[in-house]
Amino acid sequence: MKIFTTSDWHIGNLFHGNDRLPEHRHFLKWLLEKIQEQRPDALLIAGDVFDNCNPSAAAQSAYYEFLADATQSCPEMQIVITAGNHDSASRLEAPRTLLSRHKVEIRGNVHRTWNADNEGGKWDIDFDDLMVPIKGNDGEEAVVLTVPYLRSDIVQNSNYSDGVNAFLRDLTRKAREKYPERHLVMMAHMYAKGADIATNDASEKIIIGGQEEVNMEGWQDHPYYLTCGHIHKRQHIWNTDWARYTGSILPMSFAEIDYKHGIDVVTVSSDNKKPKVEFLEYTPQHKLLILPENDEELTPKKLQKLVKERLSDRKDGKLDDDFVYLVLKVKLEKVNNDDIKELESLINTKNAVLCKIQKILTSLDLSTITGNQQIHSIDDILNRDPLETLKETFAVKHNAEMTTHQEEILKQLLDTIDENKEE
Repeated sequence: MKIFTTSDWHIGNLFHGNDRLPEHRHFLKWLLEKIQEQRPDALLIAGDVFDNCNPSAAAQSAYYEFLADATQSCPEMQIVITAGNHDSASRLEAPRTLLSRHKVEIRGNVHRTWNADNEGGKWDIDFDDLMVPIKGNDGEEAVVLTVPYLRSDIVQNSNYSDGVNAFLRDLTRKAREKYPERHLVMMAHMYAKGADIATNDASEKIIIGGQEEVNMEGWQDHPYYLTCGHIHKRQHIWNTDWARYTGSILPMSFAEIDYKHGIDVVTVSSDNKKPKVEFLEYTPQHKLLILPENDEELTPKKLQKLVKERLSDRKDGKLDDDFVYLVLKVKLEKVNNDDIKELESLINTKNAVLCKIQKILTSLDLSTITGNQQIHSIDDILNRDPLETLKETFAVKHNAEMTTHQEEILKQLLDTIDENKEE
């Protein structure tokens, strides 16, 4: 049995204000071609189909067009989709009944069923609803365990990690009881302990302090295979061969410039104790480029020369389909506003979209501003002169001290605030 696994499409994403729908259509066209070539038995999409809970009509249209094309071109293939933290679980699941008739199974929410007992009864998680049997053309049978992003109201445990841990183990145990002869393939959307993410990557929402970090190390009675979404870098999970992140299909920030993208092809066989996993690499439509690529400090003229060397010209003043997303790094003390305008004008003639100019500041000695005042406690902050705090904040942000005029304006403002407090 051959299964395609993927996640984190983020359809509808804006990249530094640029609509990425053409990029998503480029990927979906590539994926459809791979489906037609390899005729997989199943396609699993493990969450974050959309970039937000209220996707545009155009984003939804691209998604449904793909489902229509995929089910028509490969009618024997089963598609299973779960919701991620970016998706609206209810919106994603709304067409569930209709799509199920076309071999597309959606699991956005975790549902509960009422079980009566001597004490009245209670609402229990409907684990059976999360089990989707699939069958390959070779006669191989498996069960997909569909785990959407688990919010705290579903986990209902004071410790989120322990709650998710128990949920996954309970689902696996119940599936084994119901389908003892079949391999279990789990799809989930979570932050696994030890997962590798890029430094300063704002595109991946990792809860501060690791409150949503799930530790499943040492899980002996685990499923045959686990494909996971949420982390954008493709990697093994818990240093195992049976659990992996497929990664996002596009880089979601410049921090992900070196990530590889694509899908995994998982071969499930009753003859093998371990699944065979093959990576099909996808090349995104637009490359990310940071200039300079090292920490070299360039003058404006040298930076312009580098831009001319590395970027091709636009044809007839228009961007090609393979234009580059660009970030320029400049030392603030080496450029002025006129230099930046010249750089922007130059890039507007190149086959590139300027996403941002990253202004690099040299380290500033704050002791010349704050004196010898030390902060050791909350009381020190509360008792500190507000003007000194504002002066320091200004210096850090602008890499320069306030002018005398700016300082006088702040003093007047602070005096006015104090007078209003007294009144």
